[in-house]
Amino acid sequence: MSQAILRAREAGRRDSDKNLFGCVWLRMVAKGLDCPMVSLTWEHVHAWRLEQHCLAPRLERRDALRAVEGVLGIQAQVMSAAELSLGVRVDALKRSDVQAAMWQDCTLVRTWAMRGTLHLFAAQDLPLVVAARSANGNRLWLNFFLQNGFTEAQYDELVLTVPEVLGEEPMTREALANAVAERMNEPQVSKALLASSWGTLWKPSMFRGDLCFGPSQGEGQDRSNSTKSTKTFVNPRKWLRNWKERDPHGAVQEIARRYLSTYGPATPRDFSFWWNGGGTTFGKKAFDLLKDEVESVDLEGWKATALGSTIESMERAGAEHTEHTVRLLPMFDVYVLARSRAEILSRCLPWSTRGRCFARRPGSARWCL
Repeated sequence: MSQAILRAREAGRRDSDKNLFGCVWLRMVAKGLDCPMVSLTWEHVHAWRLEQHCLAPRLERRDALRAVEGVLGIQAQVMSAAELSLGVRVDALKRSDVQAAMWQDCTLVRTWAMRGTLHLFAAQDLPLVVAARSANGNRLWLNFFLQNGFTEAQYDELVLTVPEVLGEEPMTREALANAVAERMNEPQVSKALLASSWGTLWKPSMFRGDLCFGPSQGEGQDRSNSTKSTKTFVNPRKWLRNWKERDPHGAVQEIARRYLSTYGPATPRDFSFWWNGGGTTFGKKAFDLLKDEVESVDLEGWKATALGSTIESMERAGAEHTEHTVRLLPMFDVYVLARSRAEILSRCLPWSTRGRCFARRPGSARWCL
């Protein structure tokens, strides 16, 4: 790299706070001159990720929704774990705040999404996630239904019948299963839907945006009360306010952009693992959609992809305010679930803390950041 380019680059860094556009332009020039890729350090990336995840510093209580939007969903397979994940990101947050956002304000919604697991989403983000899920045509579940005794025609009729039956009024699983079976005139469908203890047969409808969790009957009772609550479903297009349909391929591009803006730098494999639980093809296609928005970076020998617009903030991120900070994350926290166990060990945790982690299986381990 010429001395002129080096001087220009250094000047761009000094003026980055005042002229971000100039820095972006400078990186475009560097690309055109086939300059070496940007080098980053783990110290800066760890500090930057903690900031993006609202872990250091944390948010104020009034900004709790930003914590969910920032990480594009809080895993909520275990609802108490989701509440704790929000609690470590938001000062003074109460369980009642989360419940109110879900059932009174309708600004949070719980549904199946990444890796087929339950997540809490900001209501305005659900149409985006649904659209991205539909980019491949929503036929991925067909074989599972065929293996469970459905015909292809019954599968197609089922996914069309659910939104016809389900509205904004909460329905229990049993009531919905019986209503769908009656509308289809297929009594055995009700039995199959009720036997799906993990909700697998409901997932295609959730991925299509036709079904999400509603308030449990008995919700809000004291936890010491032995009365068992009953789960319900609602149609999010009718339950939530201001549902806006999104273009599927544009949604995949936006999901990839949002992922890199919080979890980056990352590889297509990282992104595919976060979204689908494995593979690389989906991640490669999604990153390709971002085109000139991304560039390759060298992170202490590890080659990955970053949004060009985030690199300056990564370079400036410092560990001064986090080096004496400890954050104990609950099980299933998205900070660590975004990557496989092996990748977390090799890339996401500082060397000084790796030996203290994974005392138990990754999902339930305590994490020291």
